[in-house]
Amino acid sequence: MIFYQIPAGGDRNFAYLAGDADGGKGALFDPPPGRERYLPLVEKHQLEILYCVATHGHSDHTAGLKEAAETFKAVSVAHPASPVRPLRPVRDGDTLPLGALTLRFIHTPGHTDDSICILVRNKLVTGDTLFVGKVGGTDYGEQAKKEWDSFQRKILTLEDDIEVYPGHDYGLQPSSTIAREKSTNPFLLRKTFEEFLELKINWLQYKKEHGIP
Repeated sequence: MIFYQIPAGGDRNFAYLAGDADGGKGALFDPPPGRERYLPLVEKHQLEILYCVATHGHSDHTAGLKEAAETFKAVSVAHPASPVRPLRPVRDGDTLPLGALTLRFIHTPGHTDDSICILVRNKLVTGDTLFVGKVGGTDYGEQAKKEWDSFQRKILTLEDDIEVYPGHDYGLQPSSTIAREKSTNPFLLRKTFEEFLELKINWLQYKKEHGIP
């Protein structure tokens, strides 16, 4: 399996490239504007890019989607609620073949209603749902509850050894695992939604008290 975490500019954004080394099929996740960030990797491995995937509809994750899809004549992929109007809408539990690999889509509303995570073997591309040591921003009402439910019902049920690859380099390191986030992420350590929400409301103070950048 080919897998790259790609610095994508913006606010410490990450894009990703996954590919089947034997079959030569690939997919880009949240490709940024400017092909120079990912094109050399695609050419190096002689990949045919089948899909360009948006983890959610915010512009810092979708601004390069059209350019990438047109460059490779690839199919744009996103949740049906996404503002990008993908050629291939995907819902919770949907899969797409990528040579010998399979892309599995997990709908994780919260940060946005169209947020999805993508599981490729043991690697989970989480967009702005889950960061290393943090979670995606929400309001303090319905969206926060949706995010809590997404963690409890979907993310925290995944196997511990799955690797976590977020949409921004916001943590102390660029990637993590489900096990590490379960044991260290203060949001995922909260036992109730009320505790989770309290931490969201008081996050700036919490960071200051605990020396979190």
